Amino acid sequence: MMDPDKSLYLRLGGYDAIAAFADDLLRRLRSDPQLGVYWKGMGTEKMKRHCQLLVDFLSHAAGGPVQYSGMDMRMSHAGMGITEDEWDVFVRITIATLDDLGVPAREKADFLACAGGLKGDIVDVPRAGAHSA
Repeated sequence: MMDPDKSLYLRLGGYDAIAAFADDLLRRLRSDPQLGVYWKGMGTEKMKRHCQLLVDFLSHAAGGPVQYSGMDMRMSHAGMGITEDEWDVFVRITIATLDDLGVPAREKADFLACAGGLKGDIVDVPRAGAHSA
């Protein structure tokens, strides 16, 4: 049984587990027909750098001893026009990845809560019809 006082980083399995999650997640996102466009044309080296930034960000956000040197989420997603529907697809893919990796329910819920807190910095475009009169 995991110690409930441990950081989410440790409860997820540390750096290697987060790196495995990031690799799997990015592979799924890149191959998704709706979201893959955001990585279209990204070369191998840029993709490696992107994955490393994701690993560092997730590790840091989960309380791990990792420095994140990238842009904040608002700045790194500014102008991309990410929609509510795309966010929903991202969440579904994230949940499937966590499930396939066997992440326990508590850690999955904590991870998703952490990710959910970033939604306002990532989504640019409200759901269609959200502002209808």
